[in-house]
Amino acid sequence: MGDHKDQQPVRVGAAVRRRRRALELTLAVVAERSGLSVPFLSQIENDRARPSRTSLEKLADALRTTAVELLAAADPACSVDVVRAEDATEPDFAPKVRSLVRGHHQLHASEFTGDHDAGREFQHRNDELMYVADGAVEIEAEGRAYRLGRGDTLYLTGGVRHRWRATVPDTRVIVVAVAEHIEAVQDRPR
Repeated sequence: MGDHKDQQPVRVGAAVRRRRRALELTLAVVAERSGLSVPFLSQIENDRARPSRTSLEKLADALRTTAVELLAAADPACSVDVVRAEDATEPDFAPKVRSLVRGHHQLHASEFTGDHDAGREFQHRNDELMYVADGAVEIEAEGRAYRLGRGDTLYLTGGVRHRWRATVPDTRVIVVAVAEHIEAVQDRPR
């Protein structure tokens, strides 16, 4: 019994269809851009055919993305996955980001350890929750500063611009967000 899903294939069809529709392209336009046939593209979108690496790269180029991004957005064949804690033999105080969820799901979760680029501003389409597992952070959102310590959470609705920084060494922050491909909220006017 393994920790990760059995190595079953991912279903890339829905990811291709979502991307094509997001760009408001027809199958005919994608076929012309990629050099692949409309029937083959239809089979890919309906998970009746699996593209080769070369075909997937052509398709990704036609959709203005990468094969890696399409695979990351693919629907997994299984829905159970364990992500084990990293085994660190020596303490490493460099800032790190670790994904807590692999694959294409409705939620994304990441663990940030150490300092963080306080100058980088974020704005996500959907809602997000920040949980301080260890240490302390300062978050600037909607023109206000918030100081959070161990065990505190901050909830941000979609569209809120924010930035944050660790204020003590060895800070660990868990960020859980609704995935960008999910239409959980309508885009708000800016």
